[in-house]
Amino acid sequence: MDLKDHIRCIPDFPKAGINFYDISTLLAHPDAWQVAMGRLAKQVAPHAPDVLAGIESRGFLVAAPLALKLGCGFTMVRKAGKLPGPTVRHDYELEYGHDAVEIQTDMVEAGQRVLVLDDLIATGGTMGATVDLFGKVGAEVVGAAGIVELSFLGARKHMEARGVAVHSLVAYDS
Repeated sequence: MDLKDHIRCIPDFPKAGINFYDISTLLAHPDAWQVAMGRLAKQVAPHAPDVLAGIESRGFLVAAPLALKLGCGFTMVRKAGKLPGPTVRHDYELEYGHDAVEIQTDMVEAGQRVLVLDDLIATGGTMGATVDLFGKVGAEVVGAAGIVELSFLGARKHMEARGVAVHSLVAYDS
């Protein structure tokens, strides 16, 4: 099955010149969604993660069912101020400004193997910040994955330079 057949491209969203690769159409197709989760499971299982971390918000849609399939824990990586209770925060620079990501302090223990997931891998800025965030709590990030990779934006090179293997199901070169 070619998963690209189930991913809708929306031109000029969120602004002119940008192509938005929408996984909503993949999620709506039960067979394609099963295939996507099966393929991702096959790619990331060899990393033997303890916890899958989904990056807000579409990363939750990928990481939670995959964690269930692999028998792993799941935790959410959210923007600052969105999680209840004590959190650990990491501030980072983006090409267009500043941002911050957080996890709850009791969701990951030092030494646990974490795999980071999002629906789409683009520049690697938020994904890299998430790796740094888990480093603050002593977790070992063993990999990163997404359904879609915009290979022309260089996230793979950025992440692999940090020692983090990257997996994706489909890639777009423009």
